[in-house]
Amino acid sequence: MSAPTSIVGYFFQAGWVVKSVMLLLLVASIVSWGLIIQRLRFFKQKSADYQSFKRRFWGSTDLTRLFSDVDSNVETRFGLAAIFHAGFKEFIRLRQQRTQSLENIQRVMQISFNKEAELLEQHLSIFASIGSLAPYIGLFGTVWGIMTSFQALGHAQQATIAMVAPGIAEALVATAMGLFTAIPAVIAYNRFSQSCETLLNRYALFQEELIALIHEQSC
Repeated sequence: MSAPTSIVGYFFQAGWVVKSVMLLLLVASIVSWGLIIQRLRFFKQKSADYQSFKRRFWGSTDLTRLFSDVDSNVETRFGLAAIFHAGFKEFIRLRQQRTQSLENIQRVMQISFNKEAELLEQHLSIFASIGSLAPYIGLFGTVWGIMTSFQALGHAQQATIAMVAPGIAEALVATAMGLFTAIPAVIAYNRFSQSCETLLNRYALFQEELIALIHEQSC
Protein backbone atom coordinates (compact mmCIF):
# COMPACT_ATOMS: atom_id res chain seq x y z
CA MET A 1 0.00 0.00 0.00
CA SER A 2 1.44 3.35 -1.04
CA ALA A 3 2.04 6.05 1.52
CA PRO A 4 -0.28 9.07 1.47
CA THR A 5 1.12 12.07 -0.36
CA SER A 6 -1.38 14.81 0.51
CA ILE A 7 -1.36 16.96 3.63
CA VAL A 8 -4.80 15.62 4.54
CA GLY A 9 -3.49 12.08 4.20
CA TYR A 10 -0.49 12.87 6.36
CA PHE A 11 -2.81 14.42 8.95
CA PHE A 12 -4.98 11.31 9.30
CA GLN A 13 -1.93 9.05 9.48
CA ALA A 14 -0.20 11.14 12.15
CA GLY A 15 -0.37 10.54 15.87
CA TRP A 16 -2.62 12.58 18.15
CA VAL A 17 0.19 14.92 19.25
CA VAL A 18 1.17 15.80 15.68
CA LYS A 19 -2.51 16.13 14.77
CA SER A 20 -2.99 18.57 17.64
CA VAL A 21 0.00 20.59 16.45
CA MET A 22 -1.33 20.70 12.90
CA LEU A 23 -4.79 21.76 14.05
CA LEU A 24 -3.32 24.47 16.27
CA LEU A 25 -1.23 25.81 13.39
CA LEU A 26 -4.23 25.69 11.07
CA VAL A 27 -6.31 27.74 13.51
CA ALA A 28 -3.44 30.21 13.96
CA SER A 29 -3.09 30.54 10.19
CA ILE A 30 -6.82 31.19 9.74
CA VAL A 31 -6.78 33.80 12.51
CA SER A 32 -3.67 35.42 11.03
CA TRP A 33 -5.09 35.66 7.51
CA GLY A 34 -8.41 36.96 8.83
CA LEU A 35 -6.62 39.73 10.72
CA ILE A 36 -4.40 40.47 7.71
CA ILE A 37 -7.44 41.11 5.53
CA GLN A 38 -9.09 43.20 8.24
CA ARG A 39 -5.96 45.28 8.87
CA LEU A 40 -5.37 45.86 5.16
CA ARG A 41 -8.84 47.36 4.87
CA PHE A 42 -8.40 49.24 8.15
CA PHE A 43 -5.14 50.96 7.19
CA LYS A 44 -6.40 51.70 3.68
CA GLN A 45 -9.40 53.46 5.22
CA LYS A 46 -7.25 55.26 7.79
CA SER A 47 -4.94 56.57 5.07
CA ALA A 48 -7.92 57.75 3.01
CA ASP A 49 -9.43 59.45 6.09
CA TYR A 50 -6.13 61.19 6.79
CA GLN A 51 -5.85 62.55 3.26
CA SER A 52 -9.50 63.63 3.26
CA PHE A 53 -9.33 65.57 6.52
CA LYS A 54 -5.96 67.06 5.65
CA ARG A 55 -7.48 68.54 2.48
CA ARG A 56 -10.45 69.84 4.47
CA PHE A 57 -8.19 71.37 7.11
CA TRP A 58 -5.80 73.18 4.80
CA GLY A 59 -8.62 74.19 2.44
CA SER A 60 -10.63 75.72 5.27
CA THR A 61 -10.60 79.48 5.76
CA ASP A 62 -12.40 79.26 9.11
CA LEU A 63 -11.17 76.68 11.61
CA THR A 64 -14.09 77.47 13.93
CA ARG A 65 -16.54 76.40 11.25
CA LEU A 66 -14.50 73.27 10.58
CA PHE A 67 -14.57 72.50 14.29
CA SER A 68 -18.36 72.91 14.33
CA ASP A 69 -18.68 70.45 11.45
CA VAL A 70 -16.48 67.90 13.18
CA ASP A 71 -18.20 68.46 16.53
CA SER A 72 -21.64 67.81 15.04
CA ASN A 73 -20.56 64.61 13.24
CA VAL A 74 -19.48 62.16 15.92
CA GLU A 75 -19.33 59.22 13.49
CA THR A 76 -16.55 60.93 11.50
CA ARG A 77 -14.57 62.08 14.55
CA PHE A 78 -11.59 59.74 14.38
CA GLY A 79 -7.98 59.87 13.31
CA LEU A 80 -6.81 63.36 12.42
CA ALA A 81 -10.30 64.76 12.97
CA ALA A 82 -10.32 63.49 16.56
CA ILE A 83 -6.96 65.10 17.32
CA PHE A 84 -8.08 68.39 15.75
CA HIS A 85 -11.38 68.31 17.65
CA ALA A 86 -9.66 67.73 20.99
CA GLY A 87 -7.10 70.47 20.47
CA PHE A 88 -9.42 73.11 19.07
CA LYS A 89 -12.09 72.40 21.69
CA GLU A 90 -9.54 73.08 24.41
CA PHE A 91 -8.44 76.22 22.56
CA ILE A 92 -12.02 77.53 22.50
CA ARG A 93 -12.47 76.73 26.20
CA LEU A 94 -9.31 78.58 27.15
CA ARG A 95 -10.21 81.52 24.93
CA GLN A 96 -13.59 81.81 26.67
CA GLN A 97 -11.73 81.90 29.99
CA ARG A 98 -9.40 84.54 28.53
CA THR A 99 -6.34 82.41 29.22
CA GLN A 100 -3.62 81.08 26.95
CA SER A 101 -1.97 77.75 27.60
CA LEU A 102 -0.48 75.88 24.67
CA GLU A 103 0.61 73.18 27.11
CA ASN A 104 -3.02 72.34 27.91
CA ILE A 105 -3.87 72.13 24.22
CA GLN A 106 -0.87 69.92 23.56
CA ARG A 107 -1.84 67.67 26.48
CA VAL A 108 -5.41 67.04 25.32
CA MET A 109 -4.23 66.43 21.77
CA GLN A 110 -1.64 63.97 23.05
CA ILE A 111 -4.39 62.06 24.87
CA SER A 112 -6.35 61.82 21.63
CA PHE A 113 -3.16 60.86 19.81
CA ASN A 114 -2.53 58.04 22.27
CA LYS A 115 -6.06 56.71 21.76
CA GLU A 116 -5.54 56.68 18.00
CA ALA A 117 -2.16 54.97 18.44
CA GLU A 118 -3.83 52.24 20.49
CA LEU A 119 -6.29 51.59 17.66
CA LEU A 120 -3.56 51.55 15.02
CA GLU A 121 -1.36 49.16 17.02
CA GLN A 122 -4.21 46.77 17.71
CA HIS A 123 -3.49 43.12 16.78
CA LEU A 124 0.24 43.74 16.17
CA SER A 125 1.05 41.62 19.21
CA ILE A 126 -0.98 38.75 17.73
CA PHE A 127 1.06 38.86 14.51
CA ALA A 128 4.27 38.98 16.53
CA SER A 129 3.22 36.02 18.68
CA ILE A 130 2.15 33.88 15.73
CA GLY A 131 5.26 34.77 13.75
CA SER A 132 7.60 33.88 16.59
CA LEU A 133 5.84 30.82 18.06
CA ALA A 134 4.50 29.00 14.98
CA PRO A 135 7.91 27.68 13.78
CA TYR A 136 8.68 26.28 17.24
CA ILE A 137 5.24 24.66 17.50
CA GLY A 138 5.77 23.07 14.08
CA LEU A 139 9.24 21.95 15.10
CA PHE A 140 7.84 20.37 18.24
CA GLY A 141 5.40 18.37 16.12
CA THR A 142 8.22 17.29 13.84
CA VAL A 143 10.49 16.20 16.68
CA TRP A 144 7.66 14.29 18.33
CA GLY A 145 6.70 12.59 15.07
CA ILE A 146 10.28 11.55 14.28
CA MET A 147 10.75 10.31 17.83
CA THR A 148 7.60 8.19 17.52
CA SER A 149 8.75 6.81 14.16
CA PHE A 150 12.11 5.72 15.55
CA GLN A 151 10.46 4.18 18.58
CA ALA A 152 8.28 2.08 16.27
CA LEU A 153 11.38 1.22 14.22
CA GLY A 154 13.13 -0.03 17.32
CA HIS A 155 10.44 -2.66 17.87
CA ALA A 156 10.59 -3.96 14.29
CA GLN A 157 12.52 -7.12 13.54
CA GLN A 158 13.69 -5.82 10.19
CA ALA A 159 14.32 -2.09 9.82
CA THR A 160 13.93 -0.50 6.38
CA ILE A 161 13.71 3.06 5.12
CA ALA A 162 10.20 2.31 3.85
CA MET A 163 9.06 1.77 7.42
CA VAL A 164 10.34 5.06 8.81
CA ALA A 165 9.93 7.35 5.77
CA PRO A 166 6.13 7.86 6.04
CA GLY A 167 6.38 8.79 9.72
CA ILE A 168 9.18 11.27 9.05
CA ALA A 169 7.23 12.78 6.16
CA GLU A 170 4.19 13.22 8.40
CA ALA A 171 6.33 14.88 11.03
CA LEU A 172 7.97 17.27 8.54
CA VAL A 173 4.54 18.49 7.46
CA ALA A 174 4.23 20.06 10.92
CA THR A 175 7.38 22.12 10.33
CA ALA A 176 6.12 23.15 6.90
CA MET A 177 2.80 24.24 8.39
CA GLY A 178 4.65 26.17 11.08
CA LEU A 179 6.58 28.11 8.46
CA PHE A 180 3.47 28.58 6.33
CA THR A 181 1.75 30.11 9.36
CA ALA A 182 4.68 32.20 10.59
CA ILE A 183 5.92 33.81 7.37
CA PRO A 184 2.70 35.71 6.50
CA ALA A 185 2.35 36.80 10.14
CA VAL A 186 5.90 38.21 10.21
CA ILE A 187 5.38 40.00 6.89
CA ALA A 188 2.08 41.41 8.17
CA TYR A 189 3.68 42.57 11.42
CA ASN A 190 6.42 44.45 9.56
CA ARG A 191 3.99 45.91 7.04
CA PHE A 192 1.42 47.10 9.55
CA SER A 193 4.06 48.36 11.98
CA GLN A 194 5.40 50.56 9.19
CA SER A 195 1.90 51.75 8.27
CA CYS A 196 1.20 52.52 11.93
CA GLU A 197 4.45 54.44 12.34
CA THR A 198 3.81 56.43 9.15
CA LEU A 199 0.34 57.51 10.26
CA LEU A 200 1.48 58.35 13.79
CA ASN A 201 4.30 60.50 12.41
CA ARG A 202 1.76 62.34 10.27
CA TYR A 203 -0.52 62.82 13.27
CA ALA A 204 2.38 64.16 15.33
CA LEU A 205 3.32 66.62 12.56
CA PHE A 206 -0.29 67.78 12.36
CA GLN A 207 -0.28 68.46 16.11
CA GLU A 208 2.73 70.73 15.71
CA GLU A 209 1.14 72.51 12.76
CA LEU A 210 -2.12 73.06 14.64
CA ILE A 211 -0.29 74.39 17.68
CA ALA A 212 1.57 76.83 15.43
CA LEU A 213 -1.70 78.05 13.88
CA ILE A 214 -3.34 78.45 17.29
CA HIS A 215 -0.31 80.37 18.53
CA GLU A 216 -0.59 82.73 15.57
CA GLN A 217 -4.28 83.32 16.25
CA SER A 218 -3.55 83.96 19.93
CA CYS A 219 -0.92 86.59 19.23
